[in-house]
Order: sequence, then C-alpha cells, then structure tokens
Amino acid sequence: MKVNVAQMRARIAAPTPDIRLYLLHGPDEAGAQALGQQLAQALGPEVEKIDVESKALRDSPGTLADEAASLSLFGERRLIRVRGADDATVEAVTLLLDAEQAINPVVAFGPGLRTSSKLVKLAIAAPAALALACYPPEGQDAVRLASALAQEQGLRLTGDVPQRLASAAGGDRAVLAREIEKLALFLDAAPDRKRDADSTTLEAIGADLDESELFEVIEAAIDGRVATIGTALRRLREAGGSGIPLLRQLARRLMTLAELRAQADSGVPVDQLVERIFFRERADTARALKRWNAPQLARAIERVRSAERALMQTANAGDVIAEAECAALTRAAARMRG
Repeated sequence: MKVNVAQMRARIAAPTPDIRLYLLHGPDEAGAQALGQQLAQALGPEVEKIDVESKALRDSPGTLADEAASLSLFGERRLIRVRGADDATVEAVTLLLDAEQAINPVVAFGPGLRTSSKLVKLAIAAPAALALACYPPEGQDAVRLASALAQEQGLRLTGDVPQRLASAAGGDRAVLAREIEKLALFLDAAPDRKRDADSTTLEAIGADLDESELFEVIEAAIDGRVATIGTALRRLREAGGSGIPLLRQLARRLMTLAELRAQADSGVPVDQLVERIFFRERADTARALKRWNAPQLARAIERVRSAERALMQTANAGDVIAEAECAALTRAAARMRG
C-alpha cells in the first residue's frame, strides 16, 4: 500500500502483524533511516536487528522469507533490515509476501528506487506492505524539522537560526541533526535544561555553511580540475565546511546530471536541457553532460553514497574520507576529459 509520511509514522509507532514489509525509498536516506530507527524502538528495547545485504538476496532470494519466519534464540522480537533494496530483490520480496508465515517485520531501504520501479509497484499493490517515497524536506518543512529536532535536544531556536540551519543542511536530516547536537553541546542543553540558540551562538560554533566554497569543490570535482581541487577543499575547510554536507550535495549534483544524461540519451539536445538549469550553472552542466555517460554517473553516485555511509560510522577517519573521494572523482573526471 502506498502511504504518506503521517500514515507511515502512525503505522510504525504501532506495528501490527499484518504488515510484513515497510519499504522506504527515495533520495532522503537520512529520513528513511530515522523512520527505520523509530520502527525498531516501537518493537521494544530488546529487539534483535538482523541486517541483510541486497546482494545476498539476489543470490539467495529465499533468505528474506526465512529470516522473517525465524524465531530468535532467546525469544526477542526481530527486525529484518535490507539496505540498498532494488529491483533485483523483487523475487525475495515476493517470496516474503507469499510466505505462509512471517512473524518478524522487514524494513527495506531503497534510496535509488523510483516510483516506477518494479519493487515499489509490488509493495504498493500488496496489502501486507507499506511503501513511502522519502524526499528531503524543503522550504518550511525543513525549517519546521530544524525546530522539532532542536526541541528534542532542549533547544529553542530564535531569530533566523531555523532557516540558516535548514539551508546549511541542504535538506539532509542527518546533517541537520549533527549541527543541532553541536549547538546543544555548546550550550549544555538537554530536555530538562532548556536553552535559547541565537545567531551569535550559531556563528560561534561555525554551523553555518558557506555555499560558495561548497559549490566550488563540487564543480571542480565534476569538471576534473585536478590542479585546483586541493585549493577548493582547503577553502571549504577554512569556511567551516564538513564532509557529510559536501558528499550529500555532491551526490545530489550527480543525480541531477544522471537524470539529464538519461534525457540526453533519449534524444533531447543538451543545449535544450541546460536551458532548464539556473543560468550560472549552465556552462558547467553542459560540459559535464558531454563528458559523463550514464554508467560513469551511476558508479560515481554509488561511490559518494558509500563514502557518506563510511563517514557516518563510529570511529571513522573523519572528513578526510570526503576529501579523498572528491580527489578520486576529480581524477576520474580528468581522465574522461583526456
């Protein structure tokens, strides 16, 4: 069944045995992960989380139904989580939905899935599945999200701080949460210790991101400017930029190029496509479309997403992960240019 955000939140808050699959698809990976975490919390503090890779399901599609029907060793509730779900997992999901028994719910994350994909259509048509398209919050939705996350940390955002935080995060819930956590630590805020966060506080911790430096790095990487990428990364670092916003915006830029590349491959002239782009980005976009092909863009998107996931892990190498990926992408783009 297809549901909206409010409906999915309600069903996740009180999960019922008749729903075997929660499919969270679309570009807002952080929002989808937050919903998945809420589902785990609703199942209880002792829930056992079982992670299944989508590649394993392609090789052995019956694994998903088996895990959903299996009891845990000590009787705890289980939640089966599928990362990177795509149309290659349709057989596994079909077996899950057709199985005689499924006592453990499955939540599948498919950031690359579109509403026209086979897996999404299967979930929408199945009474035992819920499908939600997750999109990054924009405009007032992003501002409201900033205020809501801040309240959870004991913060009251004043003045234009909610707007500035939403803009700096670029619609990424994970980045937004990290910046709010910085504010809470700086002010020693907590749910039982309310604090006000104003523009002065925001500037003191450097949470506001300079978009010009960010844009410079992204375009240098995509354009293969090996001679300038190091300087661009240094300027971004000095301006207070960090790895996750950089990778997130880079992935969005690559996804936009991938969509335009698909239209160009279907016969739409590049000159006509770039007319839809903001005028300052038209020249860079035209060059990128003439250099990058669809498979190259798909690989780049996957690499950038993988780097972002690595940066979100505990005990990681820090922003050097993002900088190394940008440097690698720049070198690859330079080779395409010849």
